[in-house]
Amino acid sequence: MPIIKEFKEFAMKGNVVDLAVGVVIGSSFGKIVTSLVNDIVMPPLGYLTGGVDFKDLKVVLKHGNPAKKIADVSINYGNFINIVLEFLIIAFCIFMVVKAINSLKKPVEAPPAPDPVPTKEELLLTEIRDLLAKGAK
Repeated sequence: MPIIKEFKEFAMKGNVVDLAVGVVIGSSFGKIVTSLVNDIVMPPLGYLTGGVDFKDLKVVLKHGNPAKKIADVSINYGNFINIVLEFLIIAFCIFMVVKAINSLKKPVEAPPAPDPVPTKEELLLTEIRDLLAKGAK
């Protein structure tokens, strides 16, 4: 029974709940970015490159046999380009969010503290220093 109680305390900690919320929002955000790249960014880019669909770009290493249902062995670099673009967009968005949060967290500058009042010892040492400086001349 104590392990269930301990697990419940762990699961209800703020960090775990925040992480779970972040994962759910992150997966939804990933879908939005995937749609942005596939449906908005890539079609104009494909149009500018002569109608090339990046998803279909690949280097075939070995041709398959459709009759035997053997697929081509290929390097799908077009899909890789799509995923790299998705990553760059996500990274930029996360950067902007973190930058906005950090700007909100900037500490308010406190006015400078007044010079501290010297203690009796410091006043006495200053007086001794001044007397020694006069005597050295």
